[in-house]
Amino acid sequence: MARRFEGKSFARTRIVRKGKPLAQTYVRYAPDVEVLAPNEDALTAEILDVMARTNRRAFDRHHHAVRDAHAKSHGFLKGELIVPALPGYLRQGLFASPATYPVVIRLSSAPGDIHSDTIPAPRGMAIKVLGVEGQRLLQDDAGGNQDFLLVNIPTLSFGTIGKYRQLIGLLEKNAENPAFLQRAMAGVARGVEAAVEAVGIEPGATLRGLARDNDHLLGETYHSMAAIRFGDYIAKISAAPLSDNVRALTGKAVGTVEDSTMRDLVVEHFRREGAEYQLRAQLCADLDKMPVEDAAVLWPEELSPHQTIATLRIPAQEAFSPARRVYGDDVLSFNPWHGVREHQPLGSIMRVRIAAYDRSTRRRHEWNAQPRVEPTTIDEIPD
Repeated sequence: MARRFEGKSFARTRIVRKGKPLAQTYVRYAPDVEVLAPNEDALTAEILDVMARTNRRAFDRHHHAVRDAHAKSHGFLKGELIVPALPGYLRQGLFASPATYPVVIRLSSAPGDIHSDTIPAPRGMAIKVLGVEGQRLLQDDAGGNQDFLLVNIPTLSFGTIGKYRQLIGLLEKNAENPAFLQRAMAGVARGVEAAVEAVGIEPGATLRGLARDNDHLLGETYHSMAAIRFGDYIAKISAAPLSDNVRALTGKAVGTVEDSTMRDLVVEHFRREGAEYQLRAQLCADLDKMPVEDAAVLWPEELSPHQTIATLRIPAQEAFSPARRVYGDDVLSFNPWHGVREHQPLGSIMRVRIAAYDRSTRRRHEWNAQPRVEPTTIDEIPD
C-alpha cells in the first residue's frame, strides 16, 4: 500500500462548490508515493513476453505490424488545447499559464489486434500536445511533446502489475477465439454485470469493458485510469464531452454495427462539424482512499471533484484520409512517458509501460520500415 504522508506533506487549498467555500486538502507529490511491487522486474519481463507473442501473431496475420494495444484506429484529428487562467493549485506543468497548444488525437479500440467493431471493446483517446517545454521524462525523447492516453473506463480491474499479468494471459487466450465466441463472451459479461449491479456490488472495470455496448465513441468520457504527477500534486486526467453535439451522443446506441462502424461514425461527424471536450484533473486528496499503486480503485468524487483544466477544440476535417491513416498508424507514436517530469506517470501499471511502449514502438517501426519520429509542428500531420 502507498505510504501515508505526514501533515507537512499536504497542501491546503480552497475550492467553491454550489456557492459555498469548501476546504480541500490535496496530497503533495513526492517520490515515495510510489512503492515497488514484489518481483516487479520479473513480472514486467513476463508481461513483455506475452505482448511480444501476441504482437507477432498479429503481424503474421496481417503481414503488417500493429500496436501491442489499441491496434485499431478509428480516426486521427488535429485540434488545439486551450489552457485558461486557472486557480493557483491547478497551475501545474503545461497548465501553469494560459496558452493554446496544437494537438493531434487518435481514436481507437483497446485490443492489441484488429477486430471487427461487432465485438464490443473499450475505446481510447490518445492526445499528443505539441510544443510543451520542460525537463523530459525519457533521455532519448527530444520531441518536446506531452502525451495523455485515455480510455472510456475510469479504472482497470487488474490495477496492479501482478493482477495485470493475469489479465494479459486471459486476453491472450481470448484473442485466439473466433469472433462469434468473443461476441458471446461480451454478451455473457453483460448478463453478469446486470446481476452484479442488481445486488448492489460494483462490477469490475474489466467486466464493464467486456460488457460495453457499442455506443457512439464521440459521446464517451475518457480517463487516464492510472495516476500521473500533476506538478506539485497527483491527479487522474479525463476528457469529457463539452459541446452540445458530442454531449448529445453520450450513451447513444449506433444501431447496426459492422466491421468498421466506429471509423465511419468519426469520419461522418468531422466531415460536417467539429467537437469540444473539457480536459479535467481529479486531484488526490487521500492516499488510502485514492491510491497511486492500485489503478482498480475508483477515486471518490465526493473527496475530490473533477476540475476543468483546459478545452480540447477539434474543427471539422477529414479524419481518416489515406495519407493521415498511414502516418497515424505507421509513423505516429503515443506513449504516457512522452512528456515532462511535471506529468510523470505513477504506479506499477504505468511503470511497466516504460519498457512496453518503447519495445512496441521500435518493433512496429522496424517491421513496417517506417521512421520513428515525433512531430514538431501540426503541419507534419497530413490532411
